[in-house]
Amino acid sequence: MTKQGQSAASLSDINLTAGRVMLVLLVLVATTIVAAPAAQAQSFTVLHSFTGGLDGANPGVGLTMDGGDHLYGTAALGGATGSCSFPDGCGTAFRMTHAGSGWTLAPIYSFTSNPSSRVTIGPDGTLYGSNYESLYNLRPPATPPFSVLTSWTETVIYQFSFNDGNYPIGDLVFDREGNLYGSNYDGGVVNTCSGGLGCGTVYELTLLQGVWTLARLYVLTGQSDGTDPMSGVLLDQSGNVYVASSQGYYDNGAQWGALFELTPSGSGWTETTLHDFQDGTGIIPVGGLISDSAGNMYGTTVATTGGGGGGTIFKLSSLGSGRIFDTLYTLSGGGSGRTGPEGKLLLDASGNLYGTTYAEGAYEKGSVFKLTPGNGGWTYTSLHDFTGGSDGANPLDGLVMDSSGNLYGTTYAGGNTGSRCDAGFNYQCGVVFEIAP
Repeated sequence: MTKQGQSAASLSDINLTAGRVMLVLLVLVATTIVAAPAAQAQSFTVLHSFTGGLDGANPGVGLTMDGGDHLYGTAALGGATGSCSFPDGCGTAFRMTHAGSGWTLAPIYSFTSNPSSRVTIGPDGTLYGSNYESLYNLRPPATPPFSVLTSWTETVIYQFSFNDGNYPIGDLVFDREGNLYGSNYDGGVVNTCSGGLGCGTVYELTLLQGVWTLARLYVLTGQSDGTDPMSGVLLDQSGNVYVASSQGYYDNGAQWGALFELTPSGSGWTETTLHDFQDGTGIIPVGGLISDSAGNMYGTTVATTGGGGGGTIFKLSSLGSGRIFDTLYTLSGGGSGRTGPEGKLLLDASGNLYGTTYAEGAYEKGSVFKLTPGNGGWTYTSLHDFTGGSDGANPLDGLVMDSSGNLYGTTYAGGNTGSRCDAGFNYQCGVVFEIAP
């Protein structure tokens, strides 16, 4: 998960530190919180513990489910020896298959550039994702493989330059017409933001006669729109695009960030800042946004003012043409630095929210939580506290849920140790886990 020429020692910094600087949250409307004792889940299972070999190591993003029988994901390190100049490997894509009462993992591709996003299943049923320079498509073999280790085929569908954006990171999203949307952490206009690398961009890719063509929808300015988006974009049914930026340079030198909307307008797009993170409790909204059927949006921050604390869960309620910002829950924290949610939330059919924290919980190695609405507030339930042992540690992304209510996710650390796993985490390789209701 590195740019060309970066050293092995810098990998954990790319995953955990790049661009995730402190932001301050303005809480417009407070919501009553219903406190509840922590309650652990009935069943926690490690489905796979990575080794740093062909299966990969240190999954820095979450999983994608294709309907219940398969889970897809990527690992930041490991993979086939010789497939990458990086000594610890450039990572893998893998597929997990539900067989009987368990799951089996098979690597489907060894990357030559570290993956930087969760994979997305496109309208054609194949996988799309990003590394630190380009967007790719992964397709299975044209004929059934004779071995579970048979590699899929990677095609680079777009190679970025600094003008159209750099360092694509975060989930990719398809619209109903099959167009692909995403964001870049930096690039766009050089000599601005990120040490002169640019403030980031939002883009759309359109497939025309077998060729993907990029349209740059918006270049961030580092003003009220913030800078350096890390979580991709959210689309609504009207074609509007929503973005969470992780920083901003205009608030008296502080780096706060914002939530903004892009609305189609003639031949261009109009930007509207929905919320500016400053002078409050929550900072670093890197997890991005999700929405419910009513158009309300939900997101997270990973810490609180001063760089510590557990972060917050927030809601942007839809109110006519405007939005009302509410803090739904403030996490308790624990440990040092930012400890709260790094990934997207998950919303179930009953309106419950699920997420992970990076370094909260009883052992300060991260946790899985549930927020249940009711009586004008939200009840917090701890589903699992990671120990840093065989159960994993430090999840960096959110969860997926199957039709039976089982939750699936990844941790960046914990589990096995291996020589090709991240040295910054004591060579721990990470796990895939399941939590049953």
